[in-house]
Amino acid sequence: MNPIRLIAIALLIGGTLALVYGGFSYTKDTTAVKLGPIELTVKEKESVNIPIWAGVGAIVAGGLLLAFGGRKG
Repeated sequence: MNPIRLIAIALLIGGTLALVYGGFSYTKDTTAVKLGPIELTVKEKESVNIPIWAGVGAIVAGGLLLAFGGRKG
């Protein structure tokens, strides 16, 4: 399988996941207070929203690469 086809499939899958889930979240450790040997850490939940246009754009780009990426000449 050629690399352009793999990139196209990855874009199609990524765009579809972006449309279905709309974003993702992760947990980040942050140091709130540090007094000598005592350290207080806080876990913060961050979320990243993926815009709809980015998911649609990835699907369109993947479809175009899949359709026209393998042609030569």
